[in-house]
This record gives sequence, structure tokens and C-alpha cells, in this order.
Amino acid sequence: MDYGVVLPHLGTYARENVVQRVRIVAQQAEALGFNSLWVGDHLIVPTKLNSKYPYHPEGRFPLDPADNFLEPFTVLSYVAGQTTTIRLGTGVLIIPYRNPVVTAKMYATLDVLSGGRTIVGAGVGWMEEEFDILHAPYHERGAQTDEYLQAMKVLWTEQEPQFEGRYEKFADIRCEPKPVQKPHPPIWIGGHSKAALRRTATIADGRYGHALWRNPDALPCEIQTIRQLAEQAGRDPDALTYAALAYEQTPGDVLRALPRYQQAGLDHVVLAFFMWTQNFDDMLQLMERFAKEVGLTKA
Repeated sequence: MDYGVVLPHLGTYARENVVQRVRIVAQQAEALGFNSLWVGDHLIVPTKLNSKYPYHPEGRFPLDPADNFLEPFTVLSYVAGQTTTIRLGTGVLIIPYRNPVVTAKMYATLDVLSGGRTIVGAGVGWMEEEFDILHAPYHERGAQTDEYLQAMKVLWTEQEPQFEGRYEKFADIRCEPKPVQKPHPPIWIGGHSKAALRRTATIADGRYGHALWRNPDALPCEIQTIRQLAEQAGRDPDALTYAALAYEQTPGDVLRALPRYQQAGLDHVVLAFFMWTQNFDDMLQLMERFAKEVGLTKA
């Protein structure tokens, strides 16, 4: 089992000393033997929000609109220069928010600067008000995400990429540099819908799920569904990575459930340590205790 850490790039911990805090968490996670670092993606937060947050029982988005929410590529580029081995993931990037040529370029650049450590955590998004501000078609976000990911793969892998779809087309271009990882950085799909499971099984390299938040008991069913869909698509389900974010579970909850998670086929657990304490030093101690409990080699 591998373990990841969500960086303190939003909310309370991003209000002050955020540069130092991001650096300290990144370097401590690497020193302790964690496998990956993660950042989320919201460009704006509406002051009047009617969309229901899918990962809260009452649909409440757990972030004050006045709080900072740092842009993911900028954070990960900074962290790439402060670390050497730990992987760097978007958890998740909302694919329809950005032109796919721009997104592909940013991921490729990050992969080059980090020496091939990028994970493309990708999702379709849920906040309709944010889509409206960005002039992105909310009700077409699934189809747009599928097409954008296909276009990005072409840009990453073809010397003279050409693509023509409903939402994007290009030809007679070069897009350099290519990512260090071949054929491209791994794509892990977020979300909780049937379409997200299908997307994972058919066009992605892994899953970045929230099943631990919604219902840990749903995890085996979710993984089994992905495996079946992958086999139906002629793909090897064992070649996929199965990751999940422990959003509201405490480290103790995760430790107690680890045998069940492993039996279900989970490969990678991502923890948001900043959710469990308002004190930064306490958060660092939580990370260290968890690393020792799970036997990370550097802890």
C-alpha cells in the first residue's frame, strides 16, 4: 500500500505562512516515505452557492469563499523544486475548466521539471456556478472531459499531433516538450458516478476515488465494477491503480480499516491531515505517527 498527503493549499492553513507550510509538509512527507503529494482545483468559490457538494451529507462545501485556494500547477511546480522523489498529483483537476492544449502543456512542463513525477488526477467537476463564470458547458462536462483527455494524450505522444473532435481540434503543430513519463503521465479519474467508473476502466490508468468518504463498504463494489468494465474493454484490470482519498476519516479510522481496504484491492490511500487539527505542529506530528504505524521505510 502506498500513501499520499494533501498539501495545505486551501482553507485555514493557507491564510498565512502558506509558502513555508507547503514546503515543510512536502519535505516532511518525502522524508517520512509517503509516496505522493496532492492539490485540489477550484479557481473561484461563489459567495452564493446553490450547487450541492457531493462529498458532504448535507451538500455543504467545506470552504469559506474568503479563504485562499491556491492554483494547483503553481503549487506543484514550487513543490517540485523543493523535493526530489515524491510524486505530485492533482486531486483532481477539473478538466473542462481549461483548454486541453494549455492543460497538456502545463502537465508536460511539470513532468519535465519534476523529473517524471506527475500524476494527472482528473475529474469533470460539480460546481455549476464555477462553470458559468468560466463559460464552460456544465451539462456537457462529461463528454468534454472524455474528449479533452483524448486530445491531451495525442499532444503528449505524437510528434506532429492532429485532433478533431466536437470541442477541440488542432493540426500542423508541435507541442514540446513531451512528458518524461512514457507514453504519458498516469491519468487517475476522480468522481463517484457510473460514468467516472467507466472513464477509469476505458481510458485512464487509475482511480482517485472518494468511496472512503461516502461509504467505506462501497469500496470493494466500486473496484470490482471498474475491473469488470476494464475486462469488457479489453484492458488488464491489474494494470490500473486504485487510489482513494480519506477525506473525513481520521488517521485512526484509516489504520483500523487498512486490512479491509487492502483486501478490496486498494493500492493507494491519500490523507488530508490538515482536516484533523487546527494546529500546524500537531498536523506534522500526526503525519509522523501515521507513517510509523503503517511502517513507512523512512519513518
